[in-house]
Amino acid sequence: TLVKEISDEIERMLGSKMKSVKVRPWTTFDYYNAMLINTMDDEGNSIDLGGEFPLEENEHFNKLSVNTLQSDIQVPTNVYNKDPDILNGVYMSEALNDVFINNFQKDPTLTWQYFGSSTGFFRLYPGIKWTPDPNGVVAFDCRNRNWYIQAATSPKDIIIVVDVSGSMKGLKMTIAKHTINTILDTLGENDFVNVIAYTDYVRYVEPCFKGTLVQADLDNREHFKLLVNELQVKGEGEVKKAMKEAFKILNEVSGSLCNQAIMLITDGAMEDFQTVFEEFNWPEKKVRVFTYLIGRDMTFSDNVKWIACNNKGYYTHINTLADVQENVMEYLHVLSRPMVINHDHDIIWTEAYMDTLFNTMAHSLLLMTSVAMPVFSKKKETLSHGILLGVVGTDVPLIEVMMLAPIYKLGSHGYAFLITNNGYILAHPDLRPLYKNEKKRLKPKPNYNSVDLSEVEWEDTEEILRTAMVKGETGTLTLDVRAAVDKGVKRRDSSPLHPTSFCCSFSFGMVLTRGHGEYIFFGNVSVEEGLHDLMQPDLTIANEWTYCETDIDPHHRKLTQLQAVVRYLTGKEPELECDEVLLQQLLFDAVVTAPLEAYWTALIVDPGVETVFLGTRSGLMRVIRYEGTEKRVAEKFLTPADKSNLFTVDHFPVWYRLAAEYPPGRFLYYMPTDDLYKGTVFTNLASNGLSPIFFSSCPSQAGRFFGEVDGSVMAQLLKSGLFKRIALYDYQAMCKTAHHHSSSARPLFTFVLSFRFLIEFNICGLWHGDYMADAHKQKKVELMQPCDTEYPGFIYDATITETNSIIKCGRCQKMFVMQAVRNSNLVMLVVQADCDCSRQYSNLVLNATEHNATVKCNRMKSQKIRRRPESCHAYHPHVRPYLAGLHVNQADYLAD
Repeated sequence: TLVKEISDEIERMLGSKMKSVKVRPWTTFDYYNAMLINTMDDEGNSIDLGGEFPLEENEHFNKLSVNTLQSDIQVPTNVYNKDPDILNGVYMSEALNDVFINNFQKDPTLTWQYFGSSTGFFRLYPGIKWTPDPNGVVAFDCRNRNWYIQAATSPKDIIIVVDVSGSMKGLKMTIAKHTINTILDTLGENDFVNVIAYTDYVRYVEPCFKGTLVQADLDNREHFKLLVNELQVKGEGEVKKAMKEAFKILNEVSGSLCNQAIMLITDGAMEDFQTVFEEFNWPEKKVRVFTYLIGRDMTFSDNVKWIACNNKGYYTHINTLADVQENVMEYLHVLSRPMVINHDHDIIWTEAYMDTLFNTMAHSLLLMTSVAMPVFSKKKETLSHGILLGVVGTDVPLIEVMMLAPIYKLGSHGYAFLITNNGYILAHPDLRPLYKNEKKRLKPKPNYNSVDLSEVEWEDTEEILRTAMVKGETGTLTLDVRAAVDKGVKRRDSSPLHPTSFCCSFSFGMVLTRGHGEYIFFGNVSVEEGLHDLMQPDLTIANEWTYCETDIDPHHRKLTQLQAVVRYLTGKEPELECDEVLLQQLLFDAVVTAPLEAYWTALIVDPGVETVFLGTRSGLMRVIRYEGTEKRVAEKFLTPADKSNLFTVDHFPVWYRLAAEYPPGRFLYYMPTDDLYKGTVFTNLASNGLSPIFFSSCPSQAGRFFGEVDGSVMAQLLKSGLFKRIALYDYQAMCKTAHHHSSSARPLFTFVLSFRFLIEFNICGLWHGDYMADAHKQKKVELMQPCDTEYPGFIYDATITETNSIIKCGRCQKMFVMQAVRNSNLVMLVVQADCDCSRQYSNLVLNATEHNATVKCNRMKSQKIRRRPESCHAYHPHVRPYLAGLHVNQADYLAD
């Protein structure tokens, strides 16, 4: 029932976003160039295409300065901003300004709305000041965005055939490589691709992909780009063999099962190639052939043009690097013709993406999905040619979607997730789209939006869960998984969204621990009593949770969740939409935990205690600091920067999740990874209260995996059965590109079952064994690339409470004694320190092992079960030859 309720709520929300992309005809508005607005010349006058454009910081738009009364226009540097086509298109799209404003008034949760023109300009609402790069260049071109490409064309199978003969040396090869990369940028996860290079013989750029088509997801596209950059020219060019190979692939391999095209990139075609088309493509001409003549030499232009024109393609001549972008875009116009003539306004939803434009300007990194639809000319003479005017769309932050599955309903170990029709993750708490580069700056991983569900829920070895969700099935599934809890079983309830015209490519799933939701505890307290305790200075609530919806009314957007709750409960803001069930739980928790401050203060006498804190199911936290900031060792602990230890939109704090599984009265010791000079002790009382912070007397070894410190003792503990070694996998790791050797992967701490920390008393004193915290920190590297890794984890046998042994090391022997600390997750080790066994026993280093090339190859070309888009527009009998530069006017625009 819970899955169905949340699924319906997400469907309603996505439906409202879809309505915002259905537009109406245009009127009149001035042309404000987003890069030139509010810019003055030397005499203090507004520069051409600039002008005064009021901007105001807006909380809803990531605190960017925007104009919610006006849209403005962005034009990339490589497009002339006064080109007649640009001016004509800007004028004709003016009515969108009123449409965008009206949409935002109807649905204040909308974010960016935009229109991307086929001529290259980008109308954006709300209007912003566009900032170029340090070189003054605006490289952003809306026609390269996934939302534009997917809305403008149907899925496609593309074979790129590039001439690498000796005549292509120098600038020609540079242009050819840029052309290939630009074509790759026009592909998405519903498309399939391969790249073939030819001289007097044919070779695949990636030998692993020989004779097949691979999904054009971000990972594969970036992989192709790296290989294309390494292409070298030599020999003579024979295009006939390469074309035969391309046709064979398209005829024999199932890809998108929609559009098929060959992209021929060459400086000339001399041989007799007509027989190839007669054998493989005529008379049906199912495969379009687009040709790109590279360089100034026009000797063989007739041959190259003939190939395109006799195979329903398009011919372009690329003379310089600046010509590449516009000429490559022409093929999208050709492929869009059948859809335009059919008047098919297919609404598409994109895969997850991290918008480099808005995220950079807002100094934040948000995963988005876009909903978009194409816009056509309605003039009869242009309609027969299939003229695509552009694509209109809006962004939907995925966090907004996932907030409809509130974490408090799912429990401390529960979570929700979304996947696409291809099985790729849109939202999942274990999705890690960012990594730190050599400058310690967060950057998107090259494959961040092509992480498959099977790579996160990797214990679904038979891919039963993935297959069911991709196929659009509903139901429940139980899986045994390794998790940081005593019970290693979670119940997984998965339910795709119900098939509709706007969200049929998404599937929704939920994960619940076994037994969660069987009982619900409600406590009744008065609003007055609850408000009194809610206002205490030691109390905070989860600001990322939605107790009250503050994004609907602009006047509420600056309110914190606690402020909104108080204003709602006091009657000052009765129009706020609040979660009554969550508020009831919050008020009850505030009342029953109120006496704890006095209790803690009377109980704590140890001067080393820094912080005492408590968390409840309603996201309430009580934090008492016994040390000032200047004296506090755990500086980041429970601060806004310490996300893992706070209640967030997609998870409970780590310490809460660990302690929640412990029986009442037992103590849980936990060391936050950012504070290796201290440990934290928790006690699971009736209300899961928390006790003080402790210090290590040997900070240099705190947090290290014990096997790195003393491999001889760890080996003996493994041999005795105290620990069992298991294999853990990370399919989102980043590895060194230069040496391709093992690299540390991120900690999969939550997969370790009943893990016990190691504590050893030795000459050095006390150190802590939260090995995942230190062993998997990524090392400084110059360049990183995505990789799959395997690394070890260790499961503790709780039935063994004590053991001892003697280790022989050459001329000496080492004795150790192990004793489990009662009612805790600690193990005490006393080790004889005067015997060095390092020569006989190497220390265990927890580096990950990168999968070999064969494993990587098989994974990249594997064709997992996927659900193809329902619509395909590959053919229309009334399509006429494409006429570049055919002009339309304001009355020609079609909306709806």
